[in-house]
Amino acid sequence: MTIREIHLSTREQETIAYLRSPQAIRERCGQLFGLACDDRLQHFRCHLSQLDRVADYVIEVTQTQYPDLEIPFHSRWRHFEVGDDFRLTQFEQQLTGLSSLEIARAKFDLVIPSVLLDAGAGTQWQYVEPQTGQVFRRSEGLAIASFDWFTQGGFSSDRTQPLQADAIALMGCSEAMLSQAFQVTVDNPLIGLTGRVALMQRFGRALCDRPELFGTNPPRPGGMVDALLQQADGGKLSASAVFTTVLTGLGEIWAGRLQIAQVNLGDVWRHGALPDTGLGTQLVPFHKLSQWLTYSLLEPLQELGLEITGLDQLTGLPEYRNGGLCLDLGLLQDKHPQVRGNRHPPQSDVIVEWRALTVILLDRIAETVRRQLNQDAVSLPLVKVLQGGTWTAGRQIAATLRPNGVPPIELASDGTVF
Repeated sequence: MTIREIHLSTREQETIAYLRSPQAIRERCGQLFGLACDDRLQHFRCHLSQLDRVADYVIEVTQTQYPDLEIPFHSRWRHFEVGDDFRLTQFEQQLTGLSSLEIARAKFDLVIPSVLLDAGAGTQWQYVEPQTGQVFRRSEGLAIASFDWFTQGGFSSDRTQPLQADAIALMGCSEAMLSQAFQVTVDNPLIGLTGRVALMQRFGRALCDRPELFGTNPPRPGGMVDALLQQADGGKLSASAVFTTVLTGLGEIWAGRLQIAQVNLGDVWRHGALPDTGLGTQLVPFHKLSQWLTYSLLEPLQELGLEITGLDQLTGLPEYRNGGLCLDLGLLQDKHPQVRGNRHPPQSDVIVEWRALTVILLDRIAETVRRQLNQDAVSLPLVKVLQGGTWTAGRQIAATLRPNGVPPIELASDGTVF
C-alpha cells in the first residue's frame, strides 16, 4: 500500500478495490448492456439475433487455426511466436542453466514491459526483424521489436545480466532509445511514442514504490513471481489473484486517468447513463492491458507447476478487434453517422459504450461457441475463445471490409489504452 492509500477512508478503499475487480467490470458493463438492449443508449444498440452468425464465424476462424481445438491462451506469447517459433527457442537456450524460478522471473521481465508497450501502433508503422528481414506490423510488430530490445539488454541496467528488466533501466528510457529500438523515423511513425516512453519511466518508478511485489537490488518485474508464489495455496493460484496483484503493482503508471482521493484508477472511465448514487457509481472499469498482461503471466506460472484456477472470472478484452467483430457482423449497430465519422478519445461515451458492450457480448459469444462445439468453460475457457477466436476473427473481417484492416471506429490513442 502506498503512502497516499494509507490515508483513504473505508468507503474510498472499498470503492477502489471494487473498481479493480473483474466483478465490477462485468457488473458495470452489464448495466450499459441492459440499457443497450432496451435501446436507451445514445450511440449503440444490440442485435442479439446476430449472435449465432457471429459464433459461426468465430468457429470457422478457430477451426482453421486450431482444427483439433488445442487452443493456447490469448497472450503476448502468441505474438512472440509469429512467423517462426525460433525466437522463443533461442530465448529458452539463453536461459539454460538458470533455476526454474529465475527462468520465470526472466519471462516476467520480458512480457510485462512488452505488454505495456502494446497499445495501437497505427497503420503506418512497421518493424523489420534484423535476423530474418521479415516485416511485422501492429501488435506482432510491437511484440517482436520489444522482444529484440529485451534480448539485447535494452531493459537491463546491468550489462552482465542482459536478460532482465529493472527499475533503473526503465526509468532511464528515452524517446531516442525507444525510437532506435522500434525503428521509428519520420517515414515510419509510431503512434503515441511519447506516451510509451513516459509509461516505461512511470513503470520503473512503480517498481521502486512496491518492494513487497518487485523486490530490491534492483527492483524488477520478475519479482512479482515470488509475490505470487506466496499467494498460492496447495499449488493452486486463482487468475483473479494474479490480476489483483497486477493492478496493485501497476496502478500508478497510468497518467491522466480518473482518481479517487488521488489514487489513480487506471483503465476506468465515466459514463453519464449510469445512475449517480454515490462514490464511483458512474465509473466503468475495463483494465484491458492489465487483464491481457494477466493472461500473459499465466503460462510462466504454469511452468512452475502452479494450477491456475478461475480463468473465466476475468473478462474478454474490450479492444478494437473484439469490438470491431461485434460491429462489423451486426451484433452491434451504431445509431448515428458521427460514431464512424469522427475520431474518438478513450474517455468519450462512444468508446466507453463500445467497450462495455464488447465485454458482455464476448461472454455471450463464448457461451454460443461452446454450445455449438459441445464444450464447456473448463475445456474452452474465455481466454481460449479469444485466441481461437474472436480477436483473429475481428482482424479478419476488418481486412475484408476496409483498406489496411483499420477498425470500424477511429480511435485517438495516446499509446497507453488500446
